[in-house]
Amino acid sequence: MPKKIITVFYIGPECGFKAIQGSIPDHINVITSKPELKSVSKKIKYAHAFIDASMKIPINQKILRLAKKLQVISTATTGSDHIDMIYAKSIGIKVFTLKEDKDLLQNLTPAAELSWALLMAVARKITAASKHVNSGLWNRDDFPGIMLKEKTLGIVGCGRLGQWMARYGSAFGMNVQGYDPFVKPWPKSIKKISLDQLFMTSDFISIHVHLTNETKGLISSDLIGIIKKGAILINTSRGKIIDELALLNALKSNQIAGAGLDVLDGEPYIKAHPLVEYSINNSNLIITPHCGGYSPDAVKIVCQRAMEKVITYLN
Repeated sequence: MPKKIITVFYIGPECGFKAIQGSIPDHINVITSKPELKSVSKKIKYAHAFIDASMKIPINQKILRLAKKLQVISTATTGSDHIDMIYAKSIGIKVFTLKEDKDLLQNLTPAAELSWALLMAVARKITAASKHVNSGLWNRDDFPGIMLKEKTLGIVGCGRLGQWMARYGSAFGMNVQGYDPFVKPWPKSIKKISLDQLFMTSDFISIHVHLTNETKGLISSDLIGIIKKGAILINTSRGKIIDELALLNALKSNQIAGAGLDVLDGEPYIKAHPLVEYSINNSNLIITPHCGGYSPDAVKIVCQRAMEKVITYLN
């Protein structure tokens, strides 16, 4: 007896779509669309499974009520704050994320690499220096860089990504310290320290925590208020983890030397975002469009894993 045709709806990069298409049984039909609300609302009606490698569409109650056939959601991401997990569970939809795949994630480094690239770019004023040359100028005195050797790198969240950052920092001769109340065993390469002490003593601070009720607003205005003067802050986790208004004020007052962000509260709707508006005319803030984990090398791997979980669950 032929197997029932299963429709899997995928949104995300084309390289991920091609990766899952190349490794599926004949009874699975994969459909896709652009990550636009109208298209997703239309096509999710036909899906038995949904693979999300985009995070651009909020999978809320309105969307889930349209998905009458949907049995499982599998994200090719560790983050799931764009999904109404409580409602999905209440209507019997299983949700998988990459948080379950620790062995797989351990060897995926693009997000940590972008964090380090942002740290370097802010420390050496790369974007401003490049614009300077493109405008026909050549004055290095306008772009003094910060030497990393013997500076202190503070890591908030010393899990997989935090430990990669510790490796990079050690390779550059930095002193590495970190805060994380959950990591066990504690990594030997990182000096354990309180969050307050980390902010008061670190020259560079890099944030690597998941967004939860406990971590929302973790980097508060009080914490930013005690940050070491002249420090540089990097965030590639989630925008809601930081009090963004306090960060903006710290940039304006020169309490911190600069910041590198790959995430913003409210993304992708950022045209009127105060930090974006500030960055247009101020070179001490670099913002990228949540592209830390976006590398085709990694996307192919995580999309294939997301599909494997769908097939196993539906079988």
